[in-house]
Amino acid sequence: MRVIYKPIISEKSMNETATGKYIFKVAPKANKQQIAKAIEEMYKVAVLKVNSIKVKPEERLVRGRFKSKTKLWKKAIVTIKKGQKIEGFEIKE
Repeated sequence: MRVIYKPIISEKSMNETATGKYIFKVAPKANKQQIAKAIEEMYKVAVLKVNSIKVKPEERLVRGRFKSKTKLWKKAIVTIKKGQKIEGFEIKE
């Protein structure tokens, strides 16, 4: 089972990287231990803490008149050891 789908890159998530927190979209059935192990193997960093949040489906309008729902997904906020960084999360100006 693939645990980590993709990193979430937004203005808010980029501000959190200064405190050592990184945000990822993960598999809905993944638990905190699986998420921590996958991050440690992929990025070679020490994970201190994992917070996970299930994001509920939202109702959307399609073509202005038909209702549709988005899928349920899960995001994980991963705190890594102080002094370590994950490559690719730097803000380039």
